[in-house]
This record gives sequence, structure tokens and C-alpha cells, in this order.
Amino acid sequence: QLQLVESGGGLVQPGGSLRLSCAASGFTLNTYTIGWFRQAPGKDREGVSCISSSGVSTNYADSVKGRFTVSRDNAKNTVYLQMNSLKPEDTAIYYCAVRRRGLRLSLSRPDFDSWGQGTQVTVSS
Repeated sequence: QLQLVESGGGLVQPGGSLRLSCAASGFTLNTYTIGWFRQAPGKDREGVSCISSSGVSTNYADSVKGRFTVSRDNAKNTVYLQMNSLKPEDTAIYYCAVRRRGLRLSLSRPDFDSWGQGTQVTVSS
């Protein structure tokens, strides 16, 4: 059974950093584009970033460009999201998922499945 597990969330002050991890069990990640999404209370789940299977190509939402960096370690079967210069508006539950259809670097939610359970990120002073 394909399963993704996110970790690394927490409470951080504005301007701080966190690194999220997305680990896979039951399958190997190295053949899949993996996406990071987030969902704030009362809002739709939105695409944040994705990374190609090789790790060579990435895509970011405009709201996080220059602050977030996605990477992967296929030997560890894990994808990471380094988040710097965090803002209160980054507060959300963060999810990772596997791209199954659509454009190679899609950030569209319907193109992804096998969602993890999410990890809470709260940016507050």
C-alpha cells in the first residue's frame, strides 16, 4: 500500500525556518514527481512546490518563490521542503502527494493522489 508520511512541522516565529520531510513506505519515490501542498483554515488546498523524479526540475508557487526550496534524496526515499523567511500567511497544514497525471511539473491538486496525513506549520509571534 502506497503511503506518504509528512513530518517536521511546528510553531515558528515570523522570519524563521522549518524543513519538512515526506517519507514513502510501500513504494519507491524515485519514479514519481512529488508535490507539496498546503491548506489553511477555510481555504482550498493549494500547490506549493513539486520536484521531478530525478530532482533536476522543480516548480514553485509565486507566493513561496525565493523562500522555499524542494529537494529529494532518492536513496532515503524522502522529499524535503526547506522553508525560510516564513510568514504568518504560510500557516497551514502541509501535505505531500504523488503526481499521477497532468503536466510534468503540475501544481494542480487533481493531478495528485496518495496524500499523506499532513503536518501542521504555524507561523506566529
